[in-house]
Amino acid sequence: MAVIGQVIDDKYEILKLVGQGGMSKVYLAMDKRLNKQWAVKEIEKRAKDRNNEIVIQSAIAEANLIKQLDHPAIVRIVDIIDNGNVIYIIEDYIEGETLGTILENNGYRDMKPANVMLKPDGNIKVIDFGIAREYKDQSLADTVSLGTKGYAAPEQFGGKGQTDARTDIYCLGVTLYHLLTGQNPCEPPY
Repeated sequence: MAVIGQVIDDKYEILKLVGQGGMSKVYLAMDKRLNKQWAVKEIEKRAKDRNNEIVIQSAIAEANLIKQLDHPAIVRIVDIIDNGNVIYIIEDYIEGETLGTILENNGYRDMKPANVMLKPDGNIKVIDFGIAREYKDQSLADTVSLGTKGYAAPEQFGGKGQTDARTDIYCLGVTLYHLLTGQNPCEPPY
């Protein structure tokens, strides 16, 4: 686990913990060479833990996928560091609050898509692709049961086909439903 003042890869000085989730911790760090702030996502490796191996592989796949994208509404990945015990993913540091936090502070329940940040200037940025994968049209049934029930499209469960752009549209629709109604799709009546 990173500590305040630690320098990762002789470059990124850890300033403070800014968030944590089920699989990672996120720190604010200063790039000592560029004098620029970055977010450092830390994922610890745990020996003989199959779920942790899947998390590590998913995080690396997510980072590699995001590295291929270039859009002002998507966080940039600038470095991936594997020190043997921990994976560090260096990405843009985005000031602001997740839409989930904003909903929670305004009397709504927590929402799963806590991977969208609302910046102080009113723009949004996608900060986490979680279980994202690259679409392969030659693979007709390669979807693994991942995702959060209530937000995930039906084809994401049960291996009954491949996810595609329609899956993303479904998930966006459910997120918008939650934002507009305050009803958490993860809770009854679903």
